[in-house]
Amino acid sequence: MLSAFVNAFRTPDLRRKLLFVLMIIVIFRAGSQVPAPGVNVANVRECISLAQEGENAGLYSLVNLFSGGALLQLTIFALGIMPYITASIILQLLVVVIPRLEMLKKEGQAGQTKITQYTRYLTLGLALLQATGIVALARSGGLLQCELPLLHSDGTSTFLVMVITMTAGTAVIMWLGELITERGVGNGMSILIFCQVVATFPASLWQVQKTTGSWWVFGVVIAIGLVVVAGVIFIEQAQRRIPVQYARRMVGRKMFGGSSTYIPLKVNQAGIIPVIFASSLLYLPAMAVQFNQTSTNPVITFFNDYFVTQSHPLYMAVYFGLIVFFTYFYVSITFNPVEVADNMKKYGGFIPGIRAGKPTEDYLSYVLSRITLPGALYLGLISLIPLIAFVLIDANQNFPFGGTSILIMVGVALDTVKQIESQLQQRNYEGFLR
Repeated sequence: MLSAFVNAFRTPDLRRKLLFVLMIIVIFRAGSQVPAPGVNVANVRECISLAQEGENAGLYSLVNLFSGGALLQLTIFALGIMPYITASIILQLLVVVIPRLEMLKKEGQAGQTKITQYTRYLTLGLALLQATGIVALARSGGLLQCELPLLHSDGTSTFLVMVITMTAGTAVIMWLGELITERGVGNGMSILIFCQVVATFPASLWQVQKTTGSWWVFGVVIAIGLVVVAGVIFIEQAQRRIPVQYARRMVGRKMFGGSSTYIPLKVNQAGIIPVIFASSLLYLPAMAVQFNQTSTNPVITFFNDYFVTQSHPLYMAVYFGLIVFFTYFYVSITFNPVEVADNMKKYGGFIPGIRAGKPTEDYLSYVLSRITLPGALYLGLISLIPLIAFVLIDANQNFPFGGTSILIMVGVALDTVKQIESQLQQRNYEGFLR
């Protein structure tokens, strides 16, 4: 593996790509540390330290995770990559619902370029809304539930400057991600997400030792974490390959077809999207409680008793159930057995032992439903690890070995290594995986 890294840096064009990615990452992390205009940095740091001792920051833990801790520090990159992720998910769902977007998706590269443009516009719109809400909460003191003023001034001009700065920061993040995709190695947005999650990893890991005060417990956590990482890698790489045979056909004087291939169906076909859906949905009760703290409404009381504290068994059960539901839901809208079966029939393809048309569609649906179940259970169990750790060792909600963070780190790392591997193989070098 070390020799592969040496070979990667010995290749001039690949070395330039890797150094370019590192330069963008440095710029990105530097922007995540620069406070937005009008922020009282000293008070913000004191309020964050107070919030970490309690559970006040838990409401924003998902967005704060995707911003690498920049959200609660109110930096120029406070929103991180979250608006882009949300916009991408919304567009993926709308493609299934809106015929016009579905037609664009089928147009190939030109249609995909148009959908990407819509994603950018929607990202800026969501960034504007999120920035407005976050700055409003910071001005009122509700962001960290702290009595110290987070801003130097409560004026309208400071409010507008902060909102515009954070929205512009999101636009810059999008641009940096696209630069990595075009001129670097790997998917730019995924690499930026990876950097933000990794940025919080050492602090979250050290928080375990600081909370428990025991090096023995810390060592056990590290050992369990390595086992979890190995399990995640195993599941993320697992796939069911359905063989497909293409019949030979004569077109003019040329013979086409006769080849064999396969349809790779991953066990975790939905990726990390169900976890984001479930987490976002369960934030709504916590937000309702926060904005109605003095209310005696029985619904608000119920939410306050069972859904604000993430360590409650009912919260865990609902969280697990939502992840399983959204896994099946997302897989059903992203993989269409009818469309796949029609395309196979159109180009003379068939699954050995299965007739073309409706039998192929039924077979694909059957296999997909069978492999989605272990994928959904896997996502649910991995996502419960931070909540269980919070109960057992009183760890931080952003427990590093589990949940959203471990799925992102392992998934993006595997994808990036594969892309570097392919670059090396094109130059007849040995890759990372021997």
